[in-house]
Amino acid sequence: MKIAVIGRGLIGSAAARHLAMAGHDVVLIGPSEPSDKPTHQGVFASHYDEGRITRALDPSPFWSEVSRASIARYREIEAVSGVPFFSDVGAVMAGTEDGDFMRRVKAVRDDAGIKADAYQGAELAARFPYFHFPDGVLALHEKSGAGYISPRNLVLAQGCAAERAGALIVDATVRGLRETGGAVQIDTDTGLFEADRVLVAAGGFTNMILPNALPLHVYARTVALFEVSAQEAARLHAMPSLIYLKPNGEDPYLLPPIRYPDGKFYLKLGGDPSDDPLHSTAEIKEWFRGGGSPVVAEKLAGAMRERMPDLNIMNVHRNACVTTYTDADHPIIDNLSDRITVAVAGCGRGAKCSDELGRLGAEAIFGRGPEMLRLAS
Repeated sequence: MKIAVIGRGLIGSAAARHLAMAGHDVVLIGPSEPSDKPTHQGVFASHYDEGRITRALDPSPFWSEVSRASIARYREIEAVSGVPFFSDVGAVMAGTEDGDFMRRVKAVRDDAGIKADAYQGAELAARFPYFHFPDGVLALHEKSGAGYISPRNLVLAQGCAAERAGALIVDATVRGLRETGGAVQIDTDTGLFEADRVLVAAGGFTNMILPNALPLHVYARTVALFEVSAQEAARLHAMPSLIYLKPNGEDPYLLPPIRYPDGKFYLKLGGDPSDDPLHSTAEIKEWFRGGGSPVVAEKLAGAMRERMPDLNIMNVHRNACVTTYTDADHPIIDNLSDRITVAVAGCGRGAKCSDELGRLGAEAIFGRGPEMLRLAS
């Protein structure tokens, strides 16, 4: 049986690896990262980055479970592919001590047996002296098995591992699908392909490909990158990743200094104050080309000064990506027909748990696995 996976991003590349390792005839189809985003006219992906937080802690039992399953395979994927992508620097989740967010995070920690130490008050300030929090904040610290991944390198690692297991990778953009009598015809910008089964894992561009649109919500996201010197990066060598839910409901996330492909060190801060929907493929492309919102970037700069007032910042840059959500805040992993399956919507958490979401997508092709999604209901 020939299986085509459409989408060379985080979930699609993971699914291709799992399918190829199971012995299936797999072709993974999708475009490479564009060389110049501002002038690129094709599709984009949100993994063109070096830092995404990974952790087992989450207020949702479902998202914690799929994350833990993925994290447990990180080192295996690195070893098989030869591509490192996981930095085990730890992660902190913080919020108002008596708030619902931290109550749910603590419940997941306790139910799943996740090792995470609690800090507050003077003890919190002493443990993480580079962070500033207001009074009444509780922080849970996962010291190991958490930190950050390079999503760009994770996609590369999954692709290398899939190829070594026998998968074929095709650099092309899929424009549509058509089911014939005994197969699925895949229309790409480099020609036609046929497969017995198709898994669509194209993120925010999924509805561009499917014959009938799914109930997905694609939101514009802006991140700010704060350039620091090598000396400042060294000072912060013990800094974990951080997610902090503010009393007003905003939840900025912060990554420690990471060396980017340009050789410079950046701390990354994300967390848009509002959900701005992108309604069409053209709008999504234009958003990526535009590089994000300067207004949001300025707000993020203020949040950085609030959280790390002593940080010595050299320059501030911004970048654009998108997140894809469902109304139920869990992914759609399901069969749309006898031959077409979909795995989409990381709901802002998809990078860290993409290997498990890809595995579930691979299982769904054969009618197995979707029952796990009931955990998210």
